[in-house]
Amino acid sequence: MPFYLKSKKLDLATGDNHLVAVMHQQEAERYGIQPNDRVQLSWGNKHTKVVDIDFTTSEVAPGELGLYGELWRGTAAWLKNNQPVELSILSRPVSIEAIKKKILGKNISYDETKAIISDIVDGKLNDIELTYYVASGFLHSYTLDEMYHLVKAMAETGEQMNLDVEVVDKHSIGGIPNNRTTMLVIPIIASLGLFIPKTSSRAITSPAGTADTMEVLAPVSHSLEEIKKIVKQTHGCLVWGGGLALAPADDRIIQASRPLAIESYDKMIVSIMAKKVAMGVDFLVIDMPYGPTAKVKSLAVGKELSKKFVWIGNKFGITTKVIMTRAIQPVGRGVGPALEARDVLRVLQQHDLRPRDLEAKAINLAGQLLELKKFCKPGQGKVLVKKQLVNGAAWEKMNQIIVAQGGKANIKADAVVLGVKNYEIHALRSGKVVSIDNKAINEICMNLGAPSEKIAGIHFHVDVGNKVVKGDKLFTLYARNQDRINLALKALESYPITVVH
Repeated sequence: MPFYLKSKKLDLATGDNHLVAVMHQQEAERYGIQPNDRVQLSWGNKHTKVVDIDFTTSEVAPGELGLYGELWRGTAAWLKNNQPVELSILSRPVSIEAIKKKILGKNISYDETKAIISDIVDGKLNDIELTYYVASGFLHSYTLDEMYHLVKAMAETGEQMNLDVEVVDKHSIGGIPNNRTTMLVIPIIASLGLFIPKTSSRAITSPAGTADTMEVLAPVSHSLEEIKKIVKQTHGCLVWGGGLALAPADDRIIQASRPLAIESYDKMIVSIMAKKVAMGVDFLVIDMPYGPTAKVKSLAVGKELSKKFVWIGNKFGITTKVIMTRAIQPVGRGVGPALEARDVLRVLQQHDLRPRDLEAKAINLAGQLLELKKFCKPGQGKVLVKKQLVNGAAWEKMNQIIVAQGGKANIKADAVVLGVKNYEIHALRSGKVVSIDNKAINEICMNLGAPSEKIAGIHFHVDVGNKVVKGDKLFTLYARNQDRINLALKALESYPITVVH
């Protein structure tokens, strides 16, 4: 049913001959009109124009229809100020119709997916519409084709990096404290002459992300042009991806998902692969830990996800391999940005106290990546990688990357945790460490101030399976001040980290 508003010429223009009319938000919502709805305007002797509707709370009052310059200048002979105009709704935007289809369980095409992602990037979907879209992925799983469409649309609607060389990459899906293998794999691989630019995330619900940890050593916020310069100089980088416009729709989708603290596996795959496509990756190793307190709960689930990663990789010409490892405890000794950075430096500098489990996992992942790239013969990858660590080439390369990103040269491992409060937790009984709770680690570390306070975190003295005597050190809390230590001690009453029997 049509309705009428009074015209008001606005001194605004789109600049691209796009016809736009503006309604007061409250009135538009009363008529059931959404931003970008297509509306036909009729006036006078049945002159008509089809326009897109936008909202305002200040430029026009209820009862008025604001006309952008492209509209009223082109119709000046017929459309006057304060003239009644008839409005008839023609259609919803393609993106809204596509979201409705997905909610109803119907598959959507690439063009429909691209319309949704483009409208997310351009801010044309409001928070409610975006939430409906996010929820639709939980109501009805994506098909492989829909996942491919999403990856393609996300990558195409953002910045893309083209180095004109073959690019290799390693990515961990996260969910395990520390596990900072990426910061070891990048300098190892780059030291062998391969190009491995790495964009990483900050922590959302964990004590540290790779970007938070690298920021202890060097700035991680760089423009795309700066990153290209760093990579051409050093063959690698470790930067924050959130400062770039790589797959920008993903950031808004993550924000919409965060209040429920859930992320579907399919959405996780899409998020990871869209950024790999945007970065121009050719060879990719995925580190997928699984276990009862990991992001992936079982081997069976992991195998299904692995198939999807490989299938999507193939669609974009990315040779992909997924490496699954059972995760029952942190990888490395430290949890929290500075403590994890210390672990990384200890491995690269071949310190006597380096965490051997972190070193071994990084050697395996880097070796697998070299073999996937056919840089060496099968079975020789780990040999090459270990050589780069032992002869100092990997540390030399990491030092170059740190300096290129604006950090100080020759940082010593133990220097990153100087001047910090600490508190040791001791075993209350003799026995065996039967479990270490990853979720409890996250809770305690955040009470200590991580990740915003880089120095905060936990250093572990034991692993699952170790025998301990009453009074032995289990782990040490680190924080900027005693108040934070006290908060963590209180949290430990509800979230015990270790179980000794």
